[in-house]
Amino acid sequence: MSQETTSDYTSLSRPASEFNSRAEYLDHELQVMSPRRWRPNLPTRDYRFEWEDLVPGMAATIGKIVMVAAVVGAFAAPLGLSSEFVIENTRFELLIAAVLFVILISGFLNPSANLAGTHGPLLPLVPLMVASGGHPMALGLLIGVFGFILGITKGGSILAKLTSNGVCGGLLLYLGFIGISGQVTKLFSWAESFNMGYLAFVVLIATILMYGWLEHIQKRWLAIPLGAGMAAVIALAMGAPFEFTTSPGVPNLNPAYWWGENTGWQLGLPDWSNFVAVLPFAVLAVAMWSPDFLGHQVFQKLSYPKNSTKVQMNIDDTMMAASTRQAVGSLLGGGNISSSWGTYIIPASIARRPIPAGAVVTGVLCIIAALWGYPMDLAVWPPVLSVALIVGVFLPLMEAGMQMTREGKTTQSAAMVVISSVLVNPVFGWSFAMLMDNLGLIGCKERSKELGKAGRWVIPGITFAILCIVMAIIGMFPGVPALVDTFN
Repeated sequence: MSQETTSDYTSLSRPASEFNSRAEYLDHELQVMSPRRWRPNLPTRDYRFEWEDLVPGMAATIGKIVMVAAVVGAFAAPLGLSSEFVIENTRFELLIAAVLFVILISGFLNPSANLAGTHGPLLPLVPLMVASGGHPMALGLLIGVFGFILGITKGGSILAKLTSNGVCGGLLLYLGFIGISGQVTKLFSWAESFNMGYLAFVVLIATILMYGWLEHIQKRWLAIPLGAGMAAVIALAMGAPFEFTTSPGVPNLNPAYWWGENTGWQLGLPDWSNFVAVLPFAVLAVAMWSPDFLGHQVFQKLSYPKNSTKVQMNIDDTMMAASTRQAVGSLLGGGNISSSWGTYIIPASIARRPIPAGAVVTGVLCIIAALWGYPMDLAVWPPVLSVALIVGVFLPLMEAGMQMTREGKTTQSAAMVVISSVLVNPVFGWSFAMLMDNLGLIGCKERSKELGKAGRWVIPGITFAILCIVMAIIGMFPGVPALVDTFN
């Protein structure tokens, strides 16, 4: 964009004191911003920092620590690597994400790209990858290549446009409900491990009351810091065990150390057989991006005011950023599996903040956590973690899903997504329901007629077929053995 666009923001932006409420000021900021794609965006000239940016920054940092540690731990366990290795690699990944991508890409070069986070839905498949001869670098490089191809050909946005409100709403409902159920179960398991199951009940009841009160006073964006702080205070006051164990320090930054045969991952560099072993998983990982990215974009659209399209997340740009981050991180020695950063974009949407300012805050907080060490212990403490994810990610997802399925014949498509996802997984549920919805078998038949042959059955049919073949190869259909014996 030209210098004229930049001066437009400077001239159109007004002080908060000129508005009747803080919400009006934040909405106005979203409406007058014009982020420049793949060009420098500077604070004060192209966007401003507000204290609300701390909300997504805190949530994203907590989520990042937890998710990266979970993915690296899933790789490390079957390889016999220690918990110290997991912490060291997680700290390294925080620095890679913060310095090279969060601040540089989303905060400076392209604020239309959401931050590159962690691919949580792929987590259960990691042990199977390792058992099949998978190598973290091979997986990361293939995901990077496939994801970049999908992004640069605009395949992600095409699939997003072919996904109706009913299908997307059902996906959000399912992901929100499953996420809440999982966190509740984990919190009770943690409390019962030291015979204080009632502690989890007290924390969750207090969280529900707090969230309802924040909804009432229209301050829902405070849910993450207030909820996490409240959960920590209640748990400590009731005698829950906690101690700081991660000391300050700098992780090993040498890729040769991480990919050595006797150091780091102790795997050496991958050969062709490692790439063959992870090929189906890489295809599935990138295929899972579309519904994941779509859910984040839709939530942002529902939370932002009208005439704020320019500051909304671009799915294709996010795919290219996540792909590049995946390939670079894997080459350097990290074990993260990239995706759109949900624990950032959802709280940012609730707080009515654009991507760049919060991205810079997130990057700084990730660097502090990685070097200081102690914040990592607090972020992964079960009461803080579970409450932050429930009020900051999963409850808002459910609310957005309900909002999208209130009108027309969207409930049919939403129900199909939910039951199909329960049967297999969200990728199957999304692709199957999208095909049936676009064919006019469920949902709005008028919409189906307007799509044309390619949108009605060609693209959805090919997408569904490819995903089914990949899932059949690695044995993801319940009760059906994998087509390739290696994955059984």
